[in-house]
Formats: sequence, structure tokens, C-alpha cells
Amino acid sequence: MTKVFQRDTRSSLPVAMFGDGIYLIDSDGKRYLDASCGAAVSCLGHSDQDVIRAVKEQIEQLAFAHTGFFSSKPAEELANFLINAAPNGIKMAYFVSGGSEAIETALKMARQYHVEVGNENRTHFIARKQSYHGNTLGALSVGGNFSRRAVYEEMLLATSHISPCYPFRYMIADETEQEYGYRVANELEAEIKRIGPDKVAAFVAETIGGATAGVLPPVKNYFKYIREICNKYGVLLILDEVMCGMGRTGTLFACEQENISPDIICVAKGLGAGYQPIGATLVQEKIYRAFFEGSGKFQHGHTYMGHPTACAAALAVQEKIRDSDLLRGGQYKGKMMMDLLWEEFKNNVYVGDIRGRGLFFGIELVLDKVTKEPFPLHINLHQKVKKNGLNNGLICYPGAGTANGVMGDHILLAPPFIITEKQIVELISLLARTIEESLAETGL
Repeated sequence: MTKVFQRDTRSSLPVAMFGDGIYLIDSDGKRYLDASCGAAVSCLGHSDQDVIRAVKEQIEQLAFAHTGFFSSKPAEELANFLINAAPNGIKMAYFVSGGSEAIETALKMARQYHVEVGNENRTHFIARKQSYHGNTLGALSVGGNFSRRAVYEEMLLATSHISPCYPFRYMIADETEQEYGYRVANELEAEIKRIGPDKVAAFVAETIGGATAGVLPPVKNYFKYIREICNKYGVLLILDEVMCGMGRTGTLFACEQENISPDIICVAKGLGAGYQPIGATLVQEKIYRAFFEGSGKFQHGHTYMGHPTACAAALAVQEKIRDSDLLRGGQYKGKMMMDLLWEEFKNNVYVGDIRGRGLFFGIELVLDKVTKEPFPLHINLHQKVKKNGLNNGLICYPGAGTANGVMGDHILLAPPFIITEKQIVELISLLARTIEESLAETGL
């Protein structure tokens, strides 16, 4: 009997033993094609020797130094790398141990920024329904994942949630994408006015929606409208790219393709590709300047922030992505994979939508393709997909509550950047078998 307190206390999990490129191998020798990089983490697969070597060399030289006393060479070099590639105006990097910490840092940074510049009344955050920003209490507060919030609801910060940019379900039949984007973005302005413009600290959004709604790319100009509204009312724009950033969508930062620059941007997952736990909160110069010229201190911190070994791993990951031209390769492979997904599932009456960008895909499963009615809750289709996928040697990332927080099922795919064309074909074959078996179990 395991003494590990698992996420699902009734589960009996295989034990991962080895990594081999895009595959994981368990203690029985079974191989699993990792079609989702776990949770969009392992973008270089599970056995990159250059990154492993960089981690070993850093540990031999310096494993850890507390940031209350020292900076480190890996942290300085990683910050330079990210800032040189970051959206316009982003000038400083604050390193943490993962995505939830990065979001929690951004929220506290936004609040203290307003205090530093004399706007003490700005305490309120606005975010979106069907979003996910992490599991710490602050990150959970701004998140719009109903099931994750439910048991902690009374403990969470008061936060407003406006509609997501979700054209598959909420764009009106005679509406253009531009009209829809403008309409849904204007919910932000209405909510700022309702709360009081002098009370809102920041708007928090995933640049591309992730695991809660199954990969939601924004319509064209949506974030342009959002940026304008934030500027108009002095509200900070915090973009969560924990899942969709660091090359996942074909550019290092997903917001590059939206032609905007946020005030704060959060990254993790693909930053260190799973070789070490790391995340980062990147900020505009004006925010850092407010701290520097104000109190001089950010009232926040973690023991393992700026961890030298984690920073060395992340730097090796990002240099490998750059030097191997994996971003451009991901754009090509992403198009190929999208085309093959549509070819495979276009006639499947239960596949309602296939969406994504780069190597980041969501497949929404529906009971009725015309009405977009979700499957009944008791069927637990997403759990069937996960179970059958593992049985077939496929790791994918199914989710529930896709449509409205309660109903709906989707499958998230985020394969490693190093996946080959042959392996893409293998992935889709395994996925087709998994979906077919899972639908058969519903008895429909």
C-alpha cells in the first residue's frame, strides 16, 4: 500500500520509471506516448541529455543559495534571456517554483504596486469564467473553475468573473468574430464601472484558455480591446501563460500573436520542461520602478525562489528550443497535426469542435453536434477517456465542466515540441481508438 497521498485517494497508479523522448515507461515496462506533456510541461520530452547535463553541472557547482542573501549566475542569465525575448516594456523577472506561485506573486505585486503609487483603494480583481490560474488561495480566487473552487468558496477573495472568449458556444449566429470579440471584451468595461474604476487592481486572463475549457484561442482583436479598456481605467493587465506560453503556441510568448504587451505575464510549465520546478512573473518597468522608488521592498517571497539549479535547467531548456529552431518546427507540426485531427474526426458525430494554436489543441466532445448539448454528468466521459488512454499507452489530458463549469467534456493535447511526423500519426491513431472505446462504454 502506497504511503503517498495521491490526488485521487482511490486510484492505483502505475509507477513511472524511465523517460525515452516523448514516451514514459512504467515499472512493468509498458510505454506511454505523452500526448499532453503531462499538463503541457515536458516540451522537450523526458530524456534531453543537454538539459540533464546542465542540471548535473549546476548541482556540482552550486545547488542552492537563498535569495535573501545572494543572486546566482543561472538566475541572472535566465532573466536576461527571458527579458530580451519578452513583449515590449517587460523588464524584470521574479522567479518562483511553479505556475500557482507565479500567479499569486502577480496578484500581490499588482496590489502593492497600487499602494506604492498612492492608489490604496484598488483591491479588486476581475477574471473570467471557465479559467484556471492555480491552486493557492489567491490563484484559486481569480480562477473560474467551478469544481476546484467549490469546497474552498468561503475562503476565497471576492473576485468578479466575466465571460470567456468562447466563440464555439457563445458567438451569436449572425455575429462576426470581430463583433463577438468587441461584445465580450466590453463586459470588462461594464464590470469595472460596476465595481468602481478606482477600486479595480487588475484583470487576469489566460492568453489562450487552458485546461478548464479545453484550449480557447481568442478571436482576432479581443485582447486589443481588453488592453485599451485596461489602459482607459488604470487597471493592470495580468496574462497567465503558465500553460500556453514558452513556445507552446508557436511563439515564445502567446501574446506576441495578439500584438499586445501586458503589465505582468506569468510563465511556468514549459519554462523548465519538467526538469526542475520553476515559474516566473515578468513585469513592466513602470511596476518595478514603483517599488524601487517607493518602499524599496516587495512584501512577498518563497524559500526556493530563484533556485540556481532550477534556473540552470530552464536556461538550458530555452536555449535548446532556440538553437534547435523548435518554435518554427512547432508551427509546422501544429498545422500538420490540426489537419490530421480534423481528417480523423470530422465525421465523428460526437466531436463538436477541434481548436488550438501551435502544438496546443482542445477537442470538445458533445452529445449533439447541432445543439452542442454536452454529455450527461453521470457518464463521466472524460474519466473514461483518461482510463482507456492509459490502457492504450496514451497520456492525454481530459477535462470536465467544459461548457459551463458543470457540464461538458474535452480532451487537451499538448505534445512535446520534439514529436516527429511519424509519432503524430501514432498519437492520432491511439487517440481515435481511445475515443471510440470511451464512447462505446457510454452505451449510446
